[in-house]
Amino acid sequence: MSGFEEQNQTQRAFGWAASDSSGTLHPFYFTRRANGENDITLKIVYCGILISTLSIILMEFLSTLSSPDMRFWESCDGSQNDLESYCPKSITTYTIFDNGGDKNYGGYSDILVVDQHFAVHIPENLALEGVAPLLCAGITVFIPMKFFGLDKAGMHVGVVGLGGLGHLAVKFGKAFGMKMSVISTSPSKKIEAIEQLKADSFVVSHDMEQMEGAVGTLDGIIATISPTQSLLPLLNLLKLNGKLILLTPPDLHKPI
Repeated sequence: MSGFEEQNQTQRAFGWAASDSSGTLHPFYFTRRANGENDITLKIVYCGILISTLSIILMEFLSTLSSPDMRFWESCDGSQNDLESYCPKSITTYTIFDNGGDKNYGGYSDILVVDQHFAVHIPENLALEGVAPLLCAGITVFIPMKFFGLDKAGMHVGVVGLGGLGHLAVKFGKAFGMKMSVISTSPSKKIEAIEQLKADSFVVSHDMEQMEGAVGTLDGIIATISPTQSLLPLLNLLKLNGKLILLTPPDLHKPI
């Protein structure tokens, strides 16, 4: 293939790259693949930085800031049920250059090429800067809430931790018409939870009286932080057949 023909098979792109573990990013010019039969090219105008991205940089991997690129093997059983994220072998935009695979260079750049199956049309009435977190932290809580049936009006669901994930879990819950309780170690977050996010109640997790008052009241719990102590106090808050969803797995070396 001539140089001219090869150039027509790619698209020029710009991003920010980390070449060492210092945390310092530098401008990086590279190429994306040309659109295949089912591909589209996205223009990226807003994005956010994940804690996992920072971890990749600090672990001394050569990487560009990235988020998962949903290009999976079609033969995976999960792909037949729209559960591609569970496929055992996938291609992501995190590029660790010691695996001998394609260099995808990350999702935080000016353009990204994806299979159209994994692209979502954004309604015209939504502000793009507000959509970006919905497609990251939002999906992280929305999918398990829907998958495990914690999305029915009238249900009572607890949210452990009021960070970015917790904020969106409460908002989704209220939008579903559910009663939402925030469970936190920080009493100072009560005003934010009740007045700003419109949570129905606030429980301080180290206040035994408050925890005992909530025993057996919840249809489900979304834990957005990894529990550092026994899960039993949280399990006691659940009704019969209630569901505890851990978004961050606990330390498996410690007793659960």
